[in-house]
Amino acid sequence: MEFRTVADPVAADIGLLLLRLVFGGLLFVHGTQKLFGWFNGYGLSATADGFQQMGYDPGKFFATLAGLCEAVGGGLLFLGLVTPLAAAIVLGTMINAMHVTWPHGLAGYESALLFAVVAVALGFTGPGRFSVDHGRPWQRHGIVWGVGAVVIGVVAAVITLLVK
Repeated sequence: MEFRTVADPVAADIGLLLLRLVFGGLLFVHGTQKLFGWFNGYGLSATADGFQQMGYDPGKFFATLAGLCEAVGGGLLFLGLVTPLAAAIVLGTMINAMHVTWPHGLAGYESALLFAVVAVALGFTGPGRFSVDHGRPWQRHGIVWGVGAVVIGVVAAVITLLVK
């Protein structure tokens, strides 16, 4: 079996760091907008009303869940901490976002799709060398962990869609 290596691992690790910082940071911002109204967000009450109108009942529970998943998942990805779990959290949340925005066409679901794909990619690649996970006994990445993150994210999303 032939194994391929990255020609410049430091450059790849810097790329993963930049991706994680921006992506995780954006997710954290989205979550805190929902939960606390930070960064010009609507806050929990208005977000809960929106979730209720989208068929997520009770709206406050699902708005809190979405906000927590975005804030926690984004924060974990930002840090590069338990990355496959963070990827699963984000994927499950974004599948629900795509479900709600699908009727609006590509303009509706494209951001959620992009966020889901980036989360899955990080679940497979791992966070890179410049992360809290690096060198820790719990650090895991690769095909098994990436597939595991996808399965957990999809199962969580389906359960949420069934109970909403």
